Amino acid sequence: MSSSKKVRVTETVLRDGHQSLMATRMSTEDMLPIIEKMDDAGYFSLECWGGATFDSAIRYLNEDPWERLREIRKRAPKTKLQMLLRGQNLLGYRHYADDVVEKFVEKAIENGIDIFRIFDALNDVRNLTASLDAVKKYGGHAQLTICYTISEVHTTAYYVDLAQELEKMGADSICIKDMAGILTPFAAKELVTSLQKVLSVPLSVHTHATSGTSQMTYLMAAEAGADVIDTAISPFAEGTSQPPTETMAICLHEGGYETELTIPLLEEISDYFKPIRDKYLKEELLNPLMMGTDPKALIYQVPGGMLSNLLSQLKQAGATDKYEEVLKEVPRVRADLGYPPLVTPMSQMVGTQAVFNVLTQERYKMVPNEIKEYLRGAYGQAPAPIDEEFRKSIIGADEVIIDRPANHIEPEWDELKEELGELAKSDEDVLTYALFPQVGKSFLEKKYGNDFSGSTNNRKTTSPDTVIKISAIM
Repeated sequence: MSSSKKVRVTETVLRDGHQSLMATRMSTEDMLPIIEKMDDAGYFSLECWGGATFDSAIRYLNEDPWERLREIRKRAPKTKLQMLLRGQNLLGYRHYADDVVEKFVEKAIENGIDIFRIFDALNDVRNLTASLDAVKKYGGHAQLTICYTISEVHTTAYYVDLAQELEKMGADSICIKDMAGILTPFAAKELVTSLQKVLSVPLSVHTHATSGTSQMTYLMAAEAGADVIDTAISPFAEGTSQPPTETMAICLHEGGYETELTIPLLEEISDYFKPIRDKYLKEELLNPLMMGTDPKALIYQVPGGMLSNLLSQLKQAGATDKYEEVLKEVPRVRADLGYPPLVTPMSQMVGTQAVFNVLTQERYKMVPNEIKEYLRGAYGQAPAPIDEEFRKSIIGADEVIIDRPANHIEPEWDELKEELGELAKSDEDVLTYALFPQVGKSFLEKKYGNDFSGSTNNRKTTSPDTVIKISAIM
């Protein structure tokens, strides 16, 4: 147990708070007026970029995510800015070549990011090496991540071994990332206690309020010695988001913990975001149902955002009566696939397969290409061995990748720059195009008012609509 009685706080309202509650639709205009106060509030860091913010900015808001980052940086010179990075996937839905990974990290640091929370959906550490090396090269803070899930292979011993490996790789800090809100209080106490016995770098804990246990989980984690927790200012807290910052700060202070947070400033920040929240409620971008509690997350280990989107997809198919059946099928699909954690992109893939299995009334009669690629090893190594007969039933005698998947991707930076042509006004523009070729191209055309004659026919952009419709908390 930590003897310092100090717990720092990462504020998520600028990224995960609105991503979890309203599909990342908060505009830069709504963020900027309060950033100076947030910079003075005593946060350890402001999570403000990465995850789905990049995609949402160019796809729905017609905003340049790089400009958002620069504007936040201008207004928050004292507080560390943090982003969520999907390892070799960066912020897209496929693995990118190492040269693109390095260029992205270089530019993210140049534009204002201090801390990179880097994760891989399978906890395959090979998929973290390129981004880790780049963060180190350009002077950022590399926070490597344990994607927390529950299965027969995901034991405390598994996580302790993984954490030690991440520290040995060069992690500046480590995060337990509980994207589904299934890290219960006593499990958190056991895990944090076990990790703090073997780690010498700081430990962050991230959870969601989906299942109703999050405040208790954080208090137990603090008691066990967690160094940093993630919270969201109250108007964008609870439900599928994080616990409220003010509540956790008051409770921790009462327990003798130093957070460095200034409560009156937190109240001002909260007061600022209340009308912002109400505006999005009125516009129906924020669904009040997302702010509720769903203990089913503890039963099916499904992230809250995935629960709501599974229901949405079944509504479109006129099959809402199959909801419980699909929920029961999700754990079975996970087991077949070697118990991948339900985080992007695995959450979309597992959820879609479960829906297909139920709607067709024949398991694996329809299989998305992403599942086939996963079984070919293109996403990395499954946490648990996959039955070879099952694998062959889906992909036949196809060769399976057993080394780092990105070893099979040729450098692509120069090709991307050439494809973008006259719209490649900056490296940041090329990266926008690299991550989301079709949407990025359209965005850059609007930004510069140019016609674009390049071809994107051969470039894989995102997963198919059937998969993307089922989004998860990241």
